[in-house]
Amino acid sequence: MSPNGSDRSSRRPMRRKLPQVLTAGLILVTATGCTYKDFPRLGMPTPVTEEGPRILSLWQGSWAAALATGVLVWGLILWSIVFHRRSRTKIEVPTQTRYNMPLEALYTVVPLIIVSVLFYFTARDETKLLNLDDKPAHTINVVGYQWSWGFNYVENVPGSTGDAKTSKELAGIPDRFIEDFPANAGGVYEAGTPASVNPQTKNPGPTLWLPKGEKVRFVLTSRDVIHDFWVVPFLMKQDVIPGHTNAFEVTPNREGTFLGKCAELCGVDHSRMLFNVKVVSPERYQQHLKDLVKKGQTGYIPSGIAQTSHEKNRETNNL
Repeated sequence: MSPNGSDRSSRRPMRRKLPQVLTAGLILVTATGCTYKDFPRLGMPTPVTEEGPRILSLWQGSWAAALATGVLVWGLILWSIVFHRRSRTKIEVPTQTRYNMPLEALYTVVPLIIVSVLFYFTARDETKLLNLDDKPAHTINVVGYQWSWGFNYVENVPGSTGDAKTSKELAGIPDRFIEDFPANAGGVYEAGTPASVNPQTKNPGPTLWLPKGEKVRFVLTSRDVIHDFWVVPFLMKQDVIPGHTNAFEVTPNREGTFLGKCAELCGVDHSRMLFNVKVVSPERYQQHLKDLVKKGQTGYIPSGIAQTSHEKNRETNNL
């Protein structure tokens, strides 16, 4: 058989498989359960905080830059395949170009521009998202421990006596956060276990309550190893590090119960470190704090590993 005849026969099975491949691809795309309304978020959940759209915008911009770069690279690959194939030129070895300064400058400068633009928007948004108000409406100390979560509500709740500023359970938190605690905040707490369950949704883990429309500061501390506090529809997460305190603020703008989890591999039962976030009206939030007082959950649980004076206060509000 001639070489040309051999080439034609080898192409026929590929042509027969093409409809099958296209059909499989169509099934994969349509079987994901996503609608056209979900597509613009590119896999992200609907944000439920005022800060969420900023993160979503950064995510979408990164995807747009990646797609534009991918289209350019795919286009160059296809152009090379079509216009520089051996059967078209009949040349065994094409002309070799050793140096092309404009081309080399192009593929050096363009990636630098792309990275610089992405860095600018990331740094801008990160600075905004990690900025802390002088006096947040609410402060919650999130305590990570193997294998669950505890929540210290640093609030002045009727029936709970004490002062968060002098509480020995919160002594490991840096002064720059303690000085923003409300005066005479006796506080209440929720201490979860892996067996905890949300009574409404039956989802595993303790439940963190938040007021809708009011800014909340999370002060993150750990008792043992590194954890990561991640409320999925917040579109944001932050490490919970022993001996170092992180913090960020959000303003919930949608009521409902949402899932949270530890996003850092922290040991054998890492998968059980789940929790729930219940966003309610400010009035219902205050009632929940009073309910914790009635249960006897007043004061605070230990926040975490004690820090040395130097490490505890090495950062200032000016940084």
